[in-house]
Amino acid sequence: MKAILSAEEQHARMTRTPIPKLVLTLAVPTVVSMMITAIYNTADTYFVSQISTSASGAVGVVFSLMAVIQAVGFTLGMGAGSLCSRRLGAKDNKAADVYASTAFFTALAIGVLIAFLGTALLDRLMLLLGATPTILPHAAAYGRYIILGAPVMAASFVLNNLLRAEGKASFAMIGLGAGGLLNIALDPLFIFTFGLGTAGAAIATLISQCVSFVLLLYMFLSGKSVLHLTPRLIARTWKPYGEILTVGMPSLFRQGFASVAAVLLNRAAGVYGDAAVAAMSINSRIFMFILSMILGIGQGFMPVVGYNYGAKLYGRVRAAFRFTVLMGFGVMIVMGAAGFIFAPQVVALFRADDPDVIRIGTVAMRLQCAVMPLQALLVGTNMLLQSVGWSVSAMFLSINRQGVFFLPLILLLPALYGLLGVQLAQPVADVLSTLACVPFIFVFFRKLPHKS
Repeated sequence: MKAILSAEEQHARMTRTPIPKLVLTLAVPTVVSMMITAIYNTADTYFVSQISTSASGAVGVVFSLMAVIQAVGFTLGMGAGSLCSRRLGAKDNKAADVYASTAFFTALAIGVLIAFLGTALLDRLMLLLGATPTILPHAAAYGRYIILGAPVMAASFVLNNLLRAEGKASFAMIGLGAGGLLNIALDPLFIFTFGLGTAGAAIATLISQCVSFVLLLYMFLSGKSVLHLTPRLIARTWKPYGEILTVGMPSLFRQGFASVAAVLLNRAAGVYGDAAVAAMSINSRIFMFILSMILGIGQGFMPVVGYNYGAKLYGRVRAAFRFTVLMGFGVMIVMGAAGFIFAPQVVALFRADDPDVIRIGTVAMRLQCAVMPLQALLVGTNMLLQSVGWSVSAMFLSINRQGVFFLPLILLLPALYGLLGVQLAQPVADVLSTLACVPFIFVFFRKLPHKS
């Protein structure tokens, strides 16, 4: 009875709490956990960058591999999370448990497969991802342990999204936050004190991922979550898998194209030497740190939409979108302005003794920060459509930024403008992607019933 009452209380909270308070309550811990994740990813880049410029470039190379692992976790996690939110909103908890269990155990299985294949093909994989001959030893040392952590990394993303989907963002924050803070503490210990170099950063990341996984899983095993995970609830038919993949497909394409984009960016920058690869790698990590804020706000917004859309409270869906976009726009203006002004100093934190890295990274960072506020509308629209099950529209928008626009731009602009073209590709893609999402907003809200 207690579990039923807990589920009912959670339903009432998600469908009756005033929208600004509800979004902020879910967004704040999500932003914190996303920022801690971004900080420890940036910490890897920072500490590894103290070794050499080539080592710094290695983190950027392996980042594209991590994007593949994240693609698995986000696809299954956000797909199942969206379905769980709507089922919980409709008070169909049993169906929600099936989606949750199916996504979790599938992520573990795919992660094991990635670890096996990646370890067997490590050097060839690093070269394929854009490692130069001087970067390769560092990339292989770093990538080996990241690949071994694929099962827990992918499964952790699923657990994290499931907790957010049921409105328990603070629990997700504890799991990710503890692992992230541990990673930051272990990086200098393994890299410098133990003398493990680039491999030390990856070992620290692997340990922190395992800690996060255990903490997140504990939330489910201890009964602190509304959702339940058990092998007996794994779907025995293809329908739930198809539904999870259909809803999660935007995340697959978003992360998948992010991986392809990172490879092409590394290759395009590699023409101009290790300094260019390092500079673009540093810029990518800084951008992800800033972007983690709007992503955290958006992921706090998703369960609000899912619950209320499932409960047919469409007025609350409209209110949540408006509030989220406006809040995100304000945050991105502040962060974009700060990044633009202090770009040289921020890049210098990573490679103070390499003027080429600072020069290239400063231009790239300022161009990216100039269009940063657009992310509020871009991310908000994508997550809105994914939350309500408009999978085709969400998938199209998710592939725009790193796929439809970035891929041709990273091939075309460097040929026209050289290194400046490499630096311009992502900001131009962001502008075009934002313009493309506007018609989808109008169509969605015109079709959304006015009855609440």
